[in-house]
Amino acid sequence: MSRLMQIGEVVERVGYSTRTIRYYDEMGLVTPSERSPGGFRLYTEMDVYRLLVLKRMKPLDFTLEQMRDLLGILDALDGRTPSEVGREELFDRLDAFRAAADAKVEKLRERLAMAEEFAQQLRDEAAGRSDGDSPAPEPPVRA
Repeated sequence: MSRLMQIGEVVERVGYSTRTIRYYDEMGLVTPSERSPGGFRLYTEMDVYRLLVLKRMKPLDFTLEQMRDLLGILDALDGRTPSEVGREELFDRLDAFRAAADAKVEKLRERLAMAEEFAQQLRDEAAGRSDGDSPAPEPPVRA
């Protein structure tokens, strides 16, 4: 039998708040595997794994439905739930998620590069003004 953890330990391991974990439970994404006699949620390593999958999807702006779909694919591939489709189709769907994640990561890289460029511009401006040598740049003229 798998070791069971209360929500506090899961919070520490995953880095989500108790509220977020309960929200994912309410949405049916990660339901605790068991409940204690006192009604406390009890989680397994697999539950923690599922929460970590969601945590990695969140910064890429996947929707709750997409998160649910991916968890379903992973569950079916691991044999935890039956599937109405064959393994080949499951792997195709998994590959589509991989491609979507790659595209989202690339967009994030572009945004990060732009943000880093802007931060460097501000550092350069601050360094130039501290010398007193550089006047403030003129704003662009709009046509």
